[in-house]
Amino acid sequence: MRRFGPGSGTGAGFASAFGRLELPISEREAMVGDPLSLLITDDDRDFRESLRSLFEPRGFQTILAGDGEEALVIVRRQPIHLLLVDMHMPRLSGLETIRRLKALDFRTPCILMSAGLDERLESDARAAEAFGVLRKPFRADVLTGVVRDAMRSCYNVVWPADPAPAADPMG
Repeated sequence: MRRFGPGSGTGAGFASAFGRLELPISEREAMVGDPLSLLITDDDRDFRESLRSLFEPRGFQTILAGDGEEALVIVRRQPIHLLLVDMHMPRLSGLETIRRLKALDFRTPCILMSAGLDERLESDARAAEAFGVLRKPFRADVLTGVVRDAMRSCYNVVWPADPAPAADPMG
């Protein structure tokens, strides 16, 4: 996994025990206690559902999109705190989805997932201001670690502890 992290245009926020969490999404705020929303964008339905089963027990509200076009519609309708997006999808690639979101001033951290990861894709993802890139397949603990880093780095939020150990839905 390559993480591009703070200082690379991913936005920043802060948490206050008595105040609001200022989210790096255009003109939207959420209370600290509100569930964090995670948009999972992948054309593989089973993979989306696996990620849902991984993150919902950890306190995330998950929203699923089958491709980049659907993801663009969703982010215009509701606040999204984190985006997981596959690189290779019909209609719109994950990288192009991130580029279009950034052009809309979408400062939410985006993590690109790809089975075909190479130096050029990493460079393109960095230029598109992705928070990081993961090579598929990956273990659940690797993905949750990257998500945890994004939550801490971009929102200064430590999301809930992992639930009791269970079978790894990622295999």
